[in-house]
Amino acid sequence: MKRFIPALIAATLMTGGAYAQSINIGPGGIGVDTRGPRDRVIEREVRRDRYEDRRRSEYRRRERCRTVITTEETRRGVVKTRQRVCD
Repeated sequence: MKRFIPALIAATLMTGGAYAQSINIGPGGIGVDTRGPRDRVIEREVRRDRYEDRRRSEYRRRERCRTVITTEETRRGVVKTRQRVCD
C-alpha cells in the first residue's frame, strides 16, 4: 500500500496533460476531442476565413441585376411596369 499511493499520484500527474476537452456522442459513434481551447479557436478562425472567401467569390461571379420601374400615364390612369435588367 505504501508503494501504491505514490505510484497513483505519479500516474495522475504524468497523465494530467492528456485529458479530454469534449466528448461527442452522435450517429457516427463516440468521439473524444483532446485539443485545447486555443487550438479550437485557431481552427474556427481558419474555417470562418474559408467560408467568407467562398461567399465573396460567389458574389463576384453573380450577375449584377436591378429592377427598373417605368411609369406611364395613359388615358385610363398611371401604369407602372417593372422590368428586371441584368448587366
